[in-house]
Amino acid sequence: MNGPIGELLRTPDFLRLWLVGAFANAMRWLELLASGLFAYAVTESALAATAVVAARQIPQLLFGAFAGAVSEAVNRKTMVMLALVVPAAVSTLLATLATADALQLWHVALGNLVSGTMWATEMPTRRRMVGEVAGPHRIVPAIALDSATNAATRMIGPLLGGIVFQWLGMRGVYTVTALVQFGGAFALAALVHPQIVRRLDLVRIPAEIAEGVAFARRQPTLLLVYGITVFTNFFAFAYSGLVAPLGIGTFHVSPALVGLLAAGEPLGAFTGGTLIAAGLLRMDRRLAFAGGAALFMAALVAMALSPSYWLAFALLVLGGLGTAGFSNMQTTLMLTEAPPEMRSRLMGLVTVGIGTGPLGVLTAGALAAEWGPRAAILAMAATGLACTAALAAWLRHRSS
Repeated sequence: MNGPIGELLRTPDFLRLWLVGAFANAMRWLELLASGLFAYAVTESALAATAVVAARQIPQLLFGAFAGAVSEAVNRKTMVMLALVVPAAVSTLLATLATADALQLWHVALGNLVSGTMWATEMPTRRRMVGEVAGPHRIVPAIALDSATNAATRMIGPLLGGIVFQWLGMRGVYTVTALVQFGGAFALAALVHPQIVRRLDLVRIPAEIAEGVAFARRQPTLLLVYGITVFTNFFAFAYSGLVAPLGIGTFHVSPALVGLLAAGEPLGAFTGGTLIAAGLLRMDRRLAFAGGAALFMAALVAMALSPSYWLAFALLVLGGLGTAGFSNMQTTLMLTEAPPEMRSRLMGLVTVGIGTGPLGVLTAGALAAEWGPRAAILAMAATGLACTAALAAWLRHRSS
């Protein structure tokens, strides 16, 4: 394969980071859908399903900034390996409980919380390493390829989650995820990634985070990234917690088709990300970021009004084309706008913004309990679209 993608895939350390990230993220999304299906099957409550999903994501809000500051001082390869080994151990324990027919909903929620804490290190560690291994001249195609692959894992993971849950139950789900994540840690052990580390001073971490916040407040592009990251994760991606109740309770489809519905948006994101990585789709980075988020929210509004399952699926694919621009440029803008000495800290703050997602999931779940999943998704997406437009207009006025 020629071109920038071929060059990257011929770089052994990039290839290793890319493949490990792909398999690990697929397992995370597999578990996320399966845990929502398990919660809904046990309780028949949309709020319970969203709460279990939120438990996997809430640590990003709580620990994202801390993880970013720590990753500037310790070996990032070690942190990435821990982010594989700990969730694999959790999955092993939960698979054992499921085999003994002793698995309870609180076990699943606690497991999601522990594994999610390790997931909070993804943005300031592995994603940063991807850009560093690629080099400054290949950051855009490297991040685009990694983002497209992440989109593919969000597509494949839920598909596998629905199928494995339907055929093998939670025992099969956790057995598969444990094996894959242990394998990823073993593969990453051979990675060579030199970095300059400094002494870890836990007392200094709050001040270092504050320095990062102060710097970001003076940068309109960084403010755009943080603001739209919050709006998109809180208001738009909240729909993910309602996929199970929407598919089963509203469209009356099987768990496998619930997995397909969850794969709609990632399918669009994978397609768009591949076009960006190949250099076939070029546009202003800020426009691609903000406009992509707006397209995703508009597609969710239309999806919430859809009379049929297949139209809803098609609209989610369309929305995924928007999230391709959003997710690609989210990381690219941070790597190009943030100084190296602050990069992990500032990317850790992005993780905090991503971590508002579970609060949105819980909000959407509460709305769904009162109004149903359709109305909840409509209200959340429309509000997010309005907030995105307002922020873009404010920053444009501030810069003029």
